[in-house]
Amino acid sequence: MASPSESTTRLDLAGFNALADADAIPLLLGVCSSPAWAAGVLAGRPYRSVDDLLDAADRVLRGLAEQEVDAALAGHPRIGDAVPPGSAWSAREQSSVSGADDGVLQALAEGNRAYEERFGQVYLVCATGRSAQEMLDFLHRRLSNDPVTERAVLREELRKINRIRLEQVVAR
Repeated sequence: MASPSESTTRLDLAGFNALADADAIPLLLGVCSSPAWAAGVLAGRPYRSVDDLLDAADRVLRGLAEQEVDAALAGHPRIGDAVPPGSAWSAREQSSVSGADDGVLQALAEGNRAYEERFGQVYLVCATGRSAQEMLDFLHRRLSNDPVTERAVLREELRKINRIRLEQVVAR
């Protein structure tokens, strides 16, 4: 069976549970680029419900070592930057940025730089349903966080992104 991708038809839960590991791992890495997260979610199969799958994904994320969170971040382009080919999810998630005015785009670029200087990582936000201005406002609020608080906020944003993406892959 060919590995489903983010642009193909969704799987039902039985289809997800039945995927060969060699097909499931790339699918999960498309959701979250942390190999440990993908392996942890895979290890929980078979799932009885989509909610069980989502809960397991959250649990695995909570248990990730910091270097695995960094691996997950590597799969996310900066908010407002051009989305690389093969990142259809990021393109959809950040679609509100493409229509933003030049002032907001400039402020996002400056905010991204300030965030990366302060925290040493890309600014990650669950962009789905947020305007470019909302993402910029959230970035500015987060710049006042201490590093420990910010890492917790980042993990929560990653959790939301992973859940949304998994729900796009596995139909209820």
